[in-house]
Amino acid sequence: MGQIKLNQVTKSFGDVEVIPPLDLTIEDGEFAVFVGPSGCGKSTLLRLIAGLEDCTSGDIVIDDENVTQVPPSKRGLAMVFQSYALYPHMSVRKNIAFPLRMEKMDQAEIDKKVEAAATSLNLMDYLDRKPGQLSGGQRQRVAIGRAIVRNPSAFLFDEPLSNLDAALRVGMRMEILELHAKLQTTMIYVTHDQVEAMTMADKIVVLQAGVIEQVGSPLELYRKPRNLFVAGFIGSPKMNLIGGDIAKQHGAETIGIRPEHIDVVASGGMWEGTVGVSEHLGSDTFMHVHVDGIEDSLTVRSIGDIAVKHGDKVQLTPRADEIHKFGADGLRIE
Repeated sequence: MGQIKLNQVTKSFGDVEVIPPLDLTIEDGEFAVFVGPSGCGKSTLLRLIAGLEDCTSGDIVIDDENVTQVPPSKRGLAMVFQSYALYPHMSVRKNIAFPLRMEKMDQAEIDKKVEAAATSLNLMDYLDRKPGQLSGGQRQRVAIGRAIVRNPSAFLFDEPLSNLDAALRVGMRMEILELHAKLQTTMIYVTHDQVEAMTMADKIVVLQAGVIEQVGSPLELYRKPRNLFVAGFIGSPKMNLIGGDIAKQHGAETIGIRPEHIDVVASGGMWEGTVGVSEHLGSDTFMHVHVDGIEDSLTVRSIGDIAVKHGDKVQLTPRADEIHKFGADGLRIE
């Protein structure tokens, strides 16, 4: 079991309230991702769940037990940090075994659990090495292995991949997802990278200034952002947001259109624009197009390689059924 409920949880540092009253439920077995810009409160929220920070008010309930006053070691959670937090003088085997030794578990049982974790994480060949002899991805797997052996009710990941290069990040994302599929244990994952959020989550929690802006599946947030913040944050490249007279023609203060929902047409387009920078990726072409009457350049995504260069004129037509409308309050208009 690993259901986690936050009931009217707040956090203040002195007179500064960083988490206003907040309600949230993470269901047993879910992979939930907290995402938002730096300083939005996502790591603070994770630390409150872990017990590393005290709630100013409100309750945290894990599997129907109120753990608000329970110390971190008694909450049945395992946390994986950005810094790995490995002991440099200990072997991989001893690092993974450390929490079990603290519980004074029988050595035979410790060996069994360590080898099972090492096998699942492809670490068997490295058990006698020290952390300094490992790559960043291997050290991250050791940190995850140390969490696995505790058999926690939930795993808490605090930006665990931010120290890895791009290729390793993708590989470790897949390994963590495979681990979740195998263990079926609740996981909460903090990141500022919305691509990680979109590719990993069952449930995304979008935060800004300690406030939950929207909760939902990746595709729910992508297809129906509830406000301008979520619309501009979720998606890579981000949604084009257009105000002024063009938005008013649609009965909105702002309209949004994703790059893949603007078609390049031979003639008769709704907008004519001038190509600025174009990015040719082979599978896709991203064009940044300047259109009169639209303040910011539009990002347009076309499948395949489109023969455009700086200064070319293009005709554009947004797909009418893919236009998102937002009011003066920033909220979605259905």
